[in-house]
Amino acid sequence: MAFKEHLEAVVGSVDGSVACSVMGFDGIAVETLQPDARAEDVAALDLQAALVEYGNILGQLKNTAQTLKTGAVAELSVNSEKVLTIMRMVNNDYFVVLALLPDGNYGKGRYALRIAAPKLARELA
Repeated sequence: MAFKEHLEAVVGSVDGSVACSVMGFDGIAVETLQPDARAEDVAALDLQAALVEYGNILGQLKNTAQTLKTGAVAELSVNSEKVLTIMRMVNNDYFVVLALLPDGNYGKGRYALRIAAPKLARELA
């Protein structure tokens, strides 16, 4: 199964999904899925730039957790007025991120990423 199929499974199962991406900590997306039906919902947002910046925050948090010896970071969410963003570690170099509308199914999004992350890790191996 390819990256896109895993992302389609996430987006297809979570109400309110506007984008899902596998990204490296270098800010480069390996694969991104942004359904056309949702394009108008996020037209005013620079979603790709937001995902890159949120990835930087996740990278800083990952490094801080290592320094403090608190254990590995598994997930981070940034919930703002216009978009809910959930990021989950795939491996040490990559993470998967899901962007939702404010009324999207946040709990289902977290669950879908938890299920998808190990599958994506196998694809990256």
